[in-house]
Amino acid sequence: MARSNITDFTRGGITRHLITFAAPLFLSNLLQIVYNMADMVIVGQTLGKVGLSAVSIGGDVTHFLMFLSMGFAGAGQVIIAQYIGAGARDKLARFIGTMLTFLLLCSLCLGFICLFFRSEMLSLMHTPPEAFDDALDYLTWTLCGLAFTYGYNALSAILRGMGDSVRPFLFISVSVFLNILLDLAFVVWLGFGSAGAAAATVMSQGTSFLLSAAYIMRYKSRYALESAGLRDLRIDRGMLADLVKLGVPMAIKAGSVHFSKLIVNSWINSYGIAVSAFAGVANKIVSTSILAAAAFSTAGATMVGQNIGAGKFDRVSGTVIAVYKVTMTAAAALSILLWLFPEPVFRCFTDDPEVIAVGLGYVPIGILVFIGSSARSGMNALINGSGNYSMNFINAILDGIVMRLGLAFFFGISLGMRHTGFWLGDAVAGFTPFAVGMIFWMSGSWKKTRRV
Repeated sequence: MARSNITDFTRGGITRHLITFAAPLFLSNLLQIVYNMADMVIVGQTLGKVGLSAVSIGGDVTHFLMFLSMGFAGAGQVIIAQYIGAGARDKLARFIGTMLTFLLLCSLCLGFICLFFRSEMLSLMHTPPEAFDDALDYLTWTLCGLAFTYGYNALSAILRGMGDSVRPFLFISVSVFLNILLDLAFVVWLGFGSAGAAAATVMSQGTSFLLSAAYIMRYKSRYALESAGLRDLRIDRGMLADLVKLGVPMAIKAGSVHFSKLIVNSWINSYGIAVSAFAGVANKIVSTSILAAAAFSTAGATMVGQNIGAGKFDRVSGTVIAVYKVTMTAAAALSILLWLFPEPVFRCFTDDPEVIAVGLGYVPIGILVFIGSSARSGMNALINGSGNYSMNFINAILDGIVMRLGLAFFFGISLGMRHTGFWLGDAVAGFTPFAVGMIFWMSGSWKKTRRV
Protein backbone atom coordinates (compact mmCIF):
# COMPACT_ATOMS: atom_id res chain seq x y z
CA MET A 1 0.00 0.00 0.00
CA ALA A 2 1.29 3.47 -0.90
CA ARG A 3 2.35 5.71 1.96
CA SER A 4 -0.26 8.30 2.96
CA ASN A 5 0.19 11.72 4.57
CA ILE A 6 -3.53 11.95 5.36
CA THR A 7 -4.37 11.57 9.06
CA ASP A 8 -7.66 10.04 10.23
CA PHE A 9 -8.91 11.94 13.31
CA THR A 10 -12.14 9.95 13.62
CA ARG A 11 -10.47 7.27 15.74
CA GLY A 12 -7.76 7.11 18.40
CA GLY A 13 -7.00 9.35 21.38
CA ILE A 14 -8.40 12.87 20.95
CA THR A 15 -5.83 14.71 23.08
CA ARG A 16 -2.94 12.77 21.53
CA HIS A 17 -4.19 13.56 18.02
CA LEU A 18 -4.72 17.21 18.94
CA ILE A 19 -1.25 17.74 20.40
CA THR A 20 0.51 15.81 17.62
CA PHE A 21 -1.31 17.76 14.93
CA ALA A 22 -1.13 21.15 16.67
CA ALA A 23 2.57 21.01 17.61
CA PRO A 24 3.84 21.68 14.04
CA LEU A 25 1.10 24.29 13.65
CA PHE A 26 2.33 26.00 16.80
CA LEU A 27 5.91 25.95 15.52
CA SER A 28 4.72 27.21 12.12
CA ASN A 29 2.89 30.09 13.80
CA LEU A 30 5.95 30.81 15.92
CA LEU A 31 8.11 30.95 12.82
CA GLN A 32 5.52 33.12 11.10
CA ILE A 33 5.84 35.58 13.97
CA VAL A 34 9.62 35.46 13.66
CA TYR A 35 9.08 35.97 9.94
CA ASN A 36 7.14 39.18 10.68
CA MET A 37 9.22 40.26 13.67
CA ALA A 38 12.42 40.14 11.62
CA ASP A 39 11.20 43.20 9.72
CA MET A 40 10.28 45.00 12.95
CA VAL A 41 13.47 44.25 14.90
CA ILE A 42 15.93 44.88 12.08
CA VAL A 43 14.13 47.99 10.83
CA GLY A 44 13.60 49.29 14.37
CA GLN A 45 17.26 48.90 15.30
CA THR A 46 18.53 50.18 11.93
CA LEU A 47 16.08 52.93 10.90
CA GLY A 48 14.61 53.95 14.26
CA LYS A 49 11.01 54.79 15.10
CA VAL A 50 10.25 56.30 11.68
CA GLY A 51 11.12 53.03 9.94
CA LEU A 52 9.33 51.06 12.66
CA SER A 53 6.18 53.12 12.13
CA ALA A 54 6.39 52.68 8.33
CA VAL A 55 6.71 48.89 8.49
CA SER A 56 3.97 48.70 11.14
CA ILE A 57 1.43 50.68 9.11
CA GLY A 58 2.35 49.11 5.76
CA GLY A 59 2.12 45.70 7.40
CA ASP A 60 -1.31 46.52 8.86
CA VAL A 61 -2.68 47.31 5.40
CA THR A 62 -1.13 44.20 3.83
CA HIS A 63 -2.42 41.99 6.63
CA PHE A 64 -5.93 43.37 6.12
CA LEU A 65 -5.78 42.34 2.45
CA MET A 66 -5.32 38.74 3.59
CA PHE A 67 -9.01 38.53 4.55
CA LEU A 68 -10.05 36.72 1.34
CA SER A 69 -7.14 34.31 1.62
CA MET A 70 -7.82 33.58 5.29
CA GLY A 71 -11.56 33.19 4.82
CA PHE A 72 -11.61 30.98 1.74
CA ALA A 73 -8.53 28.97 2.73
CA GLY A 74 -10.15 28.30 6.11
CA ALA A 75 -13.39 27.27 4.39
CA GLY A 76 -11.47 24.99 2.05
CA GLN A 77 -9.73 23.35 4.98
CA VAL A 78 -13.08 22.54 6.61
CA ILE A 79 -14.61 21.14 3.41
CA ILE A 80 -11.53 19.00 2.73
CA ALA A 81 -11.64 17.69 6.31
CA GLN A 82 -15.29 16.73 5.92
CA TYR A 83 -14.53 14.99 2.60
CA ILE A 84 -11.81 12.98 4.38
CA GLY A 85 -14.10 12.13 7.31
CA ALA A 86 -16.90 11.01 4.98
CA GLY A 87 -14.55 8.94 2.79
CA ALA A 88 -15.17 11.09 -0.32
CA ARG A 89 -11.52 11.30 -1.42
CA ASP A 90 -12.43 11.12 -5.09
CA LYS A 91 -13.64 14.73 -4.87
CA LEU A 92 -10.40 16.17 -3.50
CA ALA A 93 -8.55 16.92 -6.77
CA ARG A 94 -11.51 18.77 -8.30
CA PHE A 95 -12.16 20.80 -5.17
CA ILE A 96 -8.50 21.73 -4.66
CA GLY A 97 -8.20 22.87 -8.28
CA THR A 98 -11.30 25.04 -7.86
CA MET A 99 -10.04 26.55 -4.62
CA LEU A 100 -6.54 27.36 -5.94
CA THR A 101 -7.80 28.88 -9.19
CA PHE A 102 -10.33 31.05 -7.38
CA LEU A 103 -7.89 32.34 -4.76
CA LEU A 104 -5.11 33.11 -7.23
CA LEU A 105 -7.53 35.10 -9.39
CA CYS A 106 -8.72 36.98 -6.31
CA SER A 107 -5.15 37.86 -5.30
CA LEU A 108 -4.27 39.22 -8.74
CA CYS A 109 -7.40 41.38 -8.95
CA LEU A 110 -7.09 42.68 -5.38
CA GLY A 111 -3.38 43.44 -5.71
CA PHE A 112 -3.86 45.29 -9.01
CA ILE A 113 -6.67 47.48 -7.63
CA CYS A 114 -4.86 48.31 -4.38
CA LEU A 115 -1.68 49.35 -6.21
CA PHE A 116 -3.63 52.25 -7.70
CA PHE A 117 -5.01 53.38 -4.34
CA ARG A 118 -2.06 52.67 -2.04
CA SER A 119 -1.40 56.35 -1.24
CA GLU A 120 -5.04 56.95 -0.36
CA MET A 121 -5.05 53.86 1.87
CA LEU A 122 -2.04 55.14 3.82
CA SER A 123 -3.65 58.57 4.16
CA LEU A 124 -6.77 56.95 5.64
CA MET A 125 -4.48 55.22 8.14
CA HIS A 126 -3.30 58.65 9.40
CA THR A 127 0.27 57.66 8.55
CA PRO A 128 2.67 60.16 10.19
CA PRO A 129 4.15 62.46 7.48
CA GLU A 130 7.73 61.54 8.33
CA ALA A 131 6.97 57.83 7.77
CA PHE A 132 4.71 58.15 4.71
CA ASP A 133 7.26 57.57 1.93
CA ASP A 134 8.79 54.54 3.67
CA ALA A 135 5.33 53.06 4.31
CA LEU A 136 4.45 53.59 0.64
CA ASP A 137 7.59 51.72 -0.49
CA TYR A 138 6.85 48.85 1.89
CA LEU A 139 3.22 48.55 0.78
CA THR A 140 4.11 48.67 -2.94
CA TRP A 141 6.43 45.70 -2.63
CA THR A 142 4.05 43.59 -0.55
CA LEU A 143 1.16 44.22 -2.95
CA CYS A 144 3.30 42.94 -5.81
CA GLY A 145 3.80 39.69 -3.90
CA LEU A 146 0.19 39.21 -2.81
CA ALA A 147 -0.34 36.18 -5.09
CA PHE A 148 2.52 34.31 -3.38
CA THR A 149 0.95 34.82 0.04
CA TYR A 150 -2.51 33.78 -1.16
CA GLY A 151 -1.09 30.73 -2.88
CA TYR A 152 0.90 29.57 0.12
CA ASN A 153 -2.04 30.08 2.50
CA ALA A 154 -4.24 27.98 0.19
CA LEU A 155 -1.72 25.14 -0.07
CA SER A 156 -1.15 25.12 3.69
CA ALA A 157 -4.91 24.94 4.29
CA ILE A 158 -5.17 22.02 1.88
CA LEU A 159 -2.50 20.09 3.77
CA ARG A 160 -4.02 20.96 7.16
CA GLY A 161 -7.44 19.82 5.98
CA MET A 162 -5.89 16.43 5.25
CA GLY A 163 -4.34 16.30 8.70
CA ASP A 164 -0.77 17.10 7.59
CA SER A 165 0.77 19.92 9.63
CA VAL A 166 4.41 18.83 9.33
CA ARG A 167 5.06 19.87 5.70
CA PRO A 168 3.71 23.44 6.12
CA PHE A 169 6.07 23.79 9.09
CA LEU A 170 9.05 22.67 7.01
CA PHE A 171 8.21 25.04 4.16
CA ILE A 172 7.73 28.04 6.43
CA SER A 173 11.01 27.20 8.19
CA VAL A 174 12.93 27.63 4.95
CA SER A 175 11.04 30.86 4.27
CA VAL A 176 11.77 32.34 7.70
CA PHE A 177 15.52 31.79 7.58
CA LEU A 178 15.66 33.14 4.03
CA ASN A 179 13.65 36.20 5.12
CA ILE A 180 16.05 36.98 7.95
CA LEU A 181 19.10 36.66 5.70
CA LEU A 182 17.53 38.89 3.05
CA ASP A 183 16.48 41.44 5.71
CA LEU A 184 20.06 41.72 6.89
CA ALA A 185 21.32 41.98 3.31
CA PHE A 186 18.78 44.52 2.03
CA VAL A 187 18.21 46.68 5.13
CA VAL A 188 21.49 46.60 7.07
CA TRP A 189 24.20 45.94 4.51
CA LEU A 190 22.75 47.50 1.33
CA GLY A 191 20.73 50.25 3.03
CA PHE A 192 17.49 49.74 1.10
CA GLY A 193 15.38 50.77 4.10
CA SER A 194 11.78 49.63 4.58
CA ALA A 195 11.54 48.73 0.87
CA GLY A 196 14.32 46.21 1.44
CA ALA A 197 12.39 44.64 4.32
CA ALA A 198 9.32 44.30 2.09
CA ALA A 199 11.34 42.82 -0.79
CA ALA A 200 12.83 40.25 1.59
CA THR A 201 9.34 39.25 2.73
CA VAL A 202 7.99 38.89 -0.81
CA MET A 203 10.96 36.82 -2.00
CA SER A 204 10.83 34.46 0.98
CA GLN A 205 7.04 34.00 0.66
CA GLY A 206 7.43 33.22 -3.03
CA THR A 207 10.01 30.58 -2.19
CA SER A 208 7.69 28.98 0.37
CA PHE A 209 4.80 28.87 -2.12
CA LEU A 210 6.89 27.26 -4.88
CA LEU A 211 8.38 24.67 -2.53
CA SER A 212 4.99 23.59 -1.19
CA ALA A 213 3.47 23.40 -4.69
CA ALA A 214 6.39 21.30 -5.96
CA TYR A 215 6.15 18.91 -3.01
CA ILE A 216 2.42 18.31 -3.38
CA MET A 217 2.80 17.56 -7.10
CA ARG A 218 5.82 15.30 -6.47
CA TYR A 219 4.04 13.25 -3.78
CA LYS A 220 0.42 13.68 -4.83
CA SER A 221 -0.36 9.99 -4.36
CA ARG A 222 0.15 10.47 -0.60
CA TYR A 223 -2.76 12.92 -0.59
CA ALA A 224 -5.20 10.87 -2.69
CA LEU A 225 -4.48 13.15 -5.66
CA GLU A 226 -3.07 10.55 -8.06
CA SER A 227 -4.94 11.94 -11.06
CA ALA A 228 -4.36 15.62 -10.23
CA GLY A 229 -2.59 17.87 -12.74
CA LEU A 230 -2.59 21.34 -14.27
CA ARG A 231 -5.87 20.49 -16.01
CA ASP A 232 -7.53 20.60 -12.58
CA LEU A 233 -6.72 24.32 -12.21
CA ARG A 234 -10.22 25.26 -13.27
CA ILE A 235 -13.44 26.08 -11.50
CA ASP A 236 -16.14 23.52 -10.78
CA ARG A 237 -19.28 25.63 -10.31
CA GLY A 238 -20.91 23.33 -7.78
CA MET A 239 -17.80 23.13 -5.62
CA LEU A 240 -17.18 26.86 -5.94
CA ALA A 241 -20.73 27.42 -4.66
CA ASP A 242 -19.94 25.35 -1.55
CA LEU A 243 -16.65 27.20 -1.07
CA VAL A 244 -18.31 30.61 -1.45
CA LYS A 245 -21.19 29.78 0.92
CA LEU A 246 -18.78 28.98 3.72
CA GLY A 247 -15.90 31.19 2.61
CA VAL A 248 -17.84 34.47 2.43
CA PRO A 249 -18.82 34.52 6.14
CA MET A 250 -15.30 33.46 7.12
CA ALA A 251 -13.78 36.11 4.84
CA ILE A 252 -16.17 38.71 6.26
CA LYS A 253 -15.07 37.72 9.74
CA ALA A 254 -11.36 37.95 8.87
CA GLY A 255 -11.87 41.14 6.86
CA SER A 256 -14.10 42.86 9.38
CA VAL A 257 -11.74 42.10 12.27
CA HIS A 258 -8.79 43.51 10.37
CA PHE A 259 -10.84 46.41 9.00
CA SER A 260 -11.85 47.31 12.54
CA LYS A 261 -8.22 47.05 13.60
CA LEU A 262 -7.22 49.35 10.75
CA ILE A 263 -9.74 51.95 11.90
CA VAL A 264 -8.66 51.61 15.51
CA ASN A 265 -4.98 51.76 14.54
CA SER A 266 -5.59 54.82 12.36
CA TRP A 267 -6.88 56.64 15.44
CA ILE A 268 -4.00 55.30 17.52
CA ASN A 269 -1.51 56.57 14.92
CA SER A 270 -2.92 60.08 15.32
CA TYR A 271 -1.55 60.24 18.89
CA GLY A 272 2.02 60.64 17.68
CA ILE A 273 5.04 58.74 16.41
CA ALA A 274 5.85 57.04 19.75
CA VAL A 275 2.33 55.61 20.07
CA SER A 276 2.32 54.65 16.39
CA ALA A 277 5.65 52.86 16.81
CA PHE A 278 4.44 50.94 19.88
CA ALA A 279 1.27 49.93 18.02
CA GLY A 280 3.50 47.82 15.78
CA VAL A 281 5.23 46.33 18.82
CA ALA A 282 1.85 45.61 20.44
CA ASN A 283 0.66 43.84 17.30
CA LYS A 284 3.69 41.58 17.35
CA ILE A 285 3.29 40.84 21.07
CA VAL A 286 -0.37 39.97 20.55
CA SER A 287 0.50 37.79 17.56
CA THR A 288 3.12 35.98 19.61
CA SER A 289 0.80 35.60 22.59
CA ILE A 290 -1.95 33.84 20.63
CA LEU A 291 0.35 31.24 19.08
CA ALA A 292 -1.04 28.37 21.12
CA ALA A 293 -4.64 29.52 20.75
CA ALA A 294 -4.33 29.85 16.98
CA ALA A 295 -2.54 26.52 16.54
CA PHE A 296 -4.96 24.50 18.65
CA SER A 297 -7.99 26.29 17.22
CA THR A 298 -6.85 25.44 13.68
CA ALA A 299 -6.04 21.85 14.62
CA GLY A 300 -9.35 21.57 16.44
CA ALA A 301 -11.27 22.85 13.41
CA THR A 302 -9.83 20.10 11.21
CA MET A 303 -10.62 17.44 13.81
CA VAL A 304 -14.14 18.81 14.28
CA GLY A 305 -14.64 18.81 10.49
CA GLN A 306 -13.53 15.21 10.05
CA ASN A 307 -15.66 13.94 12.92
CA ILE A 308 -18.76 15.83 11.80
CA GLY A 309 -18.18 14.40 8.32
CA ALA A 310 -18.02 10.93 9.88
CA GLY A 311 -21.01 11.60 12.15
CA LYS A 312 -18.96 11.05 15.36
CA PHE A 313 -20.36 13.89 17.43
CA ASP A 314 -19.05 12.77 20.82
CA ARG A 315 -15.51 13.27 19.54
CA VAL A 316 -16.39 16.85 18.53
CA SER A 317 -17.16 17.84 22.13
CA GLY A 318 -14.05 16.01 23.31
CA THR A 319 -11.96 18.02 20.85
CA VAL A 320 -13.32 21.37 22.09
CA ILE A 321 -12.57 20.47 25.71
CA ALA A 322 -9.05 19.32 24.83
CA VAL A 323 -8.39 22.65 23.05
CA TYR A 324 -9.31 24.57 26.21
CA LYS A 325 -7.05 22.52 28.47
CA VAL A 326 -3.98 23.49 26.47
CA THR A 327 -4.76 27.11 25.58
CA MET A 328 -5.77 28.16 29.09
CA THR A 329 -2.46 26.87 30.42
CA ALA A 330 -0.54 28.81 27.78
CA ALA A 331 -2.48 32.04 28.49
CA ALA A 332 -1.65 31.84 32.20
CA ALA A 333 2.07 31.36 31.53
CA LEU A 334 2.26 34.27 29.08
CA SER A 335 0.34 36.57 31.41
CA ILE A 336 2.84 35.95 34.20
CA LEU A 337 5.76 36.58 31.84
CA LEU A 338 4.46 39.94 30.59
CA TRP A 339 3.48 41.09 34.09
CA LEU A 340 6.89 40.34 35.59
CA PHE A 341 9.19 41.31 32.70
CA PRO A 342 7.53 43.98 30.52
CA GLU A 343 10.59 46.14 29.78
CA PRO A 344 12.84 43.27 28.61
CA VAL A 345 10.04 42.18 26.27
CA PHE A 346 9.64 45.67 24.78
CA ARG A 347 13.41 46.16 24.45
CA CYS A 348 13.53 43.25 22.02
CA PHE A 349 11.97 45.68 19.53
CA THR A 350 13.22 49.12 20.49
CA ASP A 351 15.37 51.01 23.01
CA ASP A 352 13.47 54.27 22.53
CA PRO A 353 12.37 55.42 26.03
CA GLU A 354 9.22 57.13 24.70
CA VAL A 355 8.01 53.96 23.00
CA ILE A 356 8.76 51.82 26.08
CA ALA A 357 6.91 54.30 28.31
CA VAL A 358 3.82 53.87 26.12
CA GLY A 359 4.23 50.09 26.37
CA LEU A 360 4.20 49.98 30.17
CA GLY A 361 0.61 51.23 30.16
CA TYR A 362 -0.32 48.41 27.78
CA VAL A 363 0.66 45.51 30.09
CA PRO A 364 -2.77 44.85 31.75
CA ILE A 365 -4.44 45.05 28.34
CA GLY A 366 -1.96 42.55 26.92
CA ILE A 367 -2.86 40.09 29.67
CA LEU A 368 -6.56 40.52 28.85
CA VAL A 369 -5.74 39.77 25.21
CA PHE A 370 -4.02 36.52 26.22
CA ILE A 371 -7.06 35.34 28.19
CA GLY A 372 -9.49 36.36 25.44
CA SER A 373 -7.54 34.50 22.76
CA SER A 374 -7.72 31.33 24.84
CA ALA A 375 -11.44 31.80 25.57
CA ARG A 376 -12.35 31.96 21.89
CA SER A 377 -10.00 29.18 20.70
CA GLY A 378 -12.31 26.24 21.44
CA MET A 379 -15.41 28.00 20.16
CA ASN A 380 -13.67 29.05 16.94
CA ALA A 381 -12.63 25.43 16.43
CA LEU A 382 -16.27 24.36 16.79
CA ILE A 383 -17.81 27.12 14.64
CA ASN A 384 -15.20 26.93 11.86
CA GLY A 385 -14.97 23.14 11.86
CA SER A 386 -18.73 22.74 11.69
CA GLY A 387 -18.94 24.77 8.49
CA ASN A 388 -22.09 26.49 9.73
CA TYR A 389 -22.69 29.49 7.46
CA SER A 390 -25.06 31.45 9.68
CA MET A 391 -22.98 31.14 12.86
CA ASN A 392 -19.86 32.23 10.99
CA PHE A 393 -21.74 35.26 9.67
CA ILE A 394 -23.13 36.21 13.10
CA ASN A 395 -19.70 35.81 14.62
CA ALA A 396 -18.18 37.91 11.84
CA ILE A 397 -20.53 40.86 12.31
CA LEU A 398 -20.50 40.89 16.12
CA ASP A 399 -16.81 40.15 16.63
CA GLY A 400 -15.46 41.95 13.59
CA ILE A 401 -17.47 45.15 13.57
CA VAL A 402 -20.10 45.79 16.24
CA MET A 403 -18.15 44.94 19.39
CA ARG A 404 -14.63 45.87 18.24
CA LEU A 405 -15.51 49.31 16.91
CA GLY A 406 -18.21 49.96 19.50
CA LEU A 407 -16.07 49.15 22.52
CA ALA A 408 -12.93 50.76 21.09
CA PHE A 409 -14.71 54.08 20.53
CA PHE A 410 -16.55 53.80 23.85
CA PHE A 411 -13.35 53.46 25.88
CA GLY A 412 -11.14 55.59 23.64
CA ILE A 413 -13.42 58.56 22.93
CA SER A 414 -16.49 58.45 25.19
CA LEU A 415 -14.45 57.74 28.32
CA GLY A 416 -11.48 59.79 27.12
CA MET A 417 -8.92 56.99 27.56
CA ARG A 418 -7.25 57.91 24.24
CA HIS A 419 -5.02 55.22 22.65
CA THR A 420 -5.21 53.05 25.80
CA GLY A 421 -8.99 52.95 25.47
CA PHE A 422 -8.80 51.82 21.86
CA TRP A 423 -6.53 48.93 22.83
CA LEU A 424 -8.79 48.03 25.78
CA GLY A 425 -11.93 47.96 23.63
CA ASP A 426 -10.27 45.69 21.10
CA ALA A 427 -9.18 43.33 23.90
CA VAL A 428 -12.63 43.09 25.48
CA ALA A 429 -14.27 42.52 22.07
CA GLY A 430 -12.06 39.45 21.68
CA PHE A 431 -14.37 37.54 24.05
CA THR A 432 -17.30 37.79 21.61
CA PRO A 433 -16.65 34.46 19.79
CA PHE A 434 -16.65 32.70 23.17
CA ALA A 435 -20.15 33.97 23.99
CA VAL A 436 -21.51 33.20 20.51
CA GLY A 437 -19.83 29.80 20.42
CA MET A 438 -21.15 28.72 23.82
CA ILE A 439 -24.73 29.30 22.65
CA PHE A 440 -24.01 27.32 19.48
CA TRP A 441 -22.39 24.47 21.43
CA MET A 442 -25.14 24.18 24.04
CA SER A 443 -27.87 24.26 21.37
CA GLY A 444 -26.46 21.17 19.64
CA SER A 445 -27.24 22.62 16.20
CA TRP A 446 -23.65 21.99 15.08
CA LYS A 447 -24.62 18.32 14.73
CA LYS A 448 -26.74 19.24 11.70
CA THR A 449 -23.89 20.80 9.68
CA ARG A 450 -22.54 17.72 7.95
CA ARG A 451 -21.59 18.82 4.40
CA VAL A 452 -20.91 15.48 2.68
